Amino acid sequence: MANVFGIITAIVLALAGFVAYKNKAANETEISNFDQAKIKLAESQKRLKTAQDGYTKAVAKRVEADAEVVKLSDQETAQKKTNEGLVQEKAAKTAEVEPNKQKIASIKENAAKVGDLNALAAKMRATKSELEEISQAMTVSDAKLANLTAQNSQAEAQANAGKATLEKYATGQSLPTLNTRIRMIYPTWGFVTLACGNNGGVVANSTLDVVRGGVTIAKLLVTSVESSTASASIIPDSIAPNVTLMVGDRVVAAQKEAKTAQN
Repeated sequence: MANVFGIITAIVLALAGFVAYKNKAANETEISNFDQAKIKLAESQKRLKTAQDGYTKAVAKRVEADAEVVKLSDQETAQKKTNEGLVQEKAAKTAEVEPNKQKIASIKENAAKVGDLNALAAKMRATKSELEEISQAMTVSDAKLANLTAQNSQAEAQANAGKATLEKYATGQSLPTLNTRIRMIYPTWGFVTLACGNNGGVVANSTLDVVRGGVTIAKLLVTSVESSTASASIIPDSIAPNVTLMVGDRVVAAQKEAKTAQN
């Protein structure tokens, strides 16, 4: 009978030990899950801070672009006023040429009537010198006008480029010239990093296309932008069937921008 109780006691102790071992393993698993959740929360907060910083930088860049457009517009207005002055000056110089021609004709006519050829020759030399000075002044004016016209064209081109860039920032679109690659992929978190940032034309909150073999295989939403890199979330359900994103996939500005609300 004692043996039976001993066996029963051993079985009970073994069951109690097994249950204690299971409880310990479950407790360790819960602790590990809690630690992983804390790490995920910290990373999410870090990404949120990066996105906020990127938005602040984008706003500052837009303010700079506005100031540049105003500056270029002022320069364009000044150039136009200068050009108008040069055109008027050229017209005045041109108008002076015709009276001088008439003077020469009158001098020649008087020469036939006056016998003092030496005085006539002196007057003709003086008149010729005046004509040469007028011609040189006109040449210089033409050169200045051509130079200012070129500067005005350049200023207009810069203003147009600045306006186009500002419009892209204002509408939350990345620049059409954007052409970069996926640098890293984080499938667990659903986002990627890009090989360029705002220096390459990436704009925060814009939509990008992932292109492979000339076909769009997925879409990204830019969450944060720095000078030489950017982060973007993979838009759910945008990945083509049976396709896996790869490091090195080409990324361009979306052909048709669609603003997506960030949670």
